[in-house]
Amino acid sequence: MRIEVCREKKRRVMSSMEAHIAKAIIRVRFPDNYTLQVKFHPSETLQSLIDVLAKVIARPDLPFYIYTTPPKKQIKDMSQDFFSAGFIPGAIVYFSYDLPKGDDNAVANSGPFLRDEIQSLNGLDLVSEPEPLPSLPEPAVLGPSLTVKEPKSAEKKPAMPKWFKR
Repeated sequence: MRIEVCREKKRRVMSSMEAHIAKAIIRVRFPDNYTLQVKFHPSETLQSLIDVLAKVIARPDLPFYIYTTPPKKQIKDMSQDFFSAGFIPGAIVYFSYDLPKGDDNAVANSGPFLRDEIQSLNGLDLVSEPEPLPSLPEPAVLGPSLTVKEPKSAEKKPAMPKWFKR
């Protein structure tokens, strides 16, 4: 009885969260450290992500799959929506070609993973406001991650702790 009440409460909280979240931001990491960021409506299926990837990868003729980590879990059910898959408000998924081990695998993993036209859009946001239609995802490519730290201010002198006596 008590478990049923907890489950019902959890369902109500999840449905209220789903009503408030307007988009799912999915970042796809490629083995060459490029990241493709795509925005979807939470009710869209994972198949729409696969469709976008098929349009932007350099070798669409090769089979591929996406997975999450940790632990490495291949995403197989493409009929799930982003909310039920747990990809709300955002997620990082990883891309890999689904090739048997051998010489072809080295050739596929050596070249660029994104098409040249997509890589040339590095750092640009392709869609401006207002929000696009929910059925059309908006790809935006980010280059390899770079972290820039602000230099520490030179004005601040080291302060002595209050407990330190000279």
